Amino acid sequence: MVSPLDDKLGIEITDYDPDRLVATMPVEGNQQPFGLLHGGATCALVETIGSWAAMLGAGPDRQVVGIELNASYLRAATSGTVTAVCTPVRRGRSLSTFQIDITDDRGRQTATARLTCMTLSKR
Repeated sequence: MVSPLDDKLGIEITDYDPDRLVATMPVEGNQQPFGLLHGGATCALVETIGSWAAMLGAGPDRQVVGIELNASYLRAATSGTVTAVCTPVRRGRSLSTFQIDITDDRGRQTATARLTCMTLSKR
């Protein structure tokens, strides 16, 4: 299930299991006016991959929502594709926290983030 925003940003989940998810996103089309990858696009990538990780852990009869996002930008990405790797920090019954590290095509870390999601019963 791809969201309309994920589609617009070109976000693709490329690998997943309960303990590690990987997603990619092109820099082209997701830049701010100075040609750098937009921080908002980076945050959308983090929310997407972290929410998928939370959904996999929650199961089909539950839904998840992000409740806290913390992101640090470490290096500018100006071309190519960025890759996000998401790993769980803690999974609980109602709250799950994930670490997401983002690298450029050369393997250099461009950002790191932490996302906490709340697990809810489907309505």
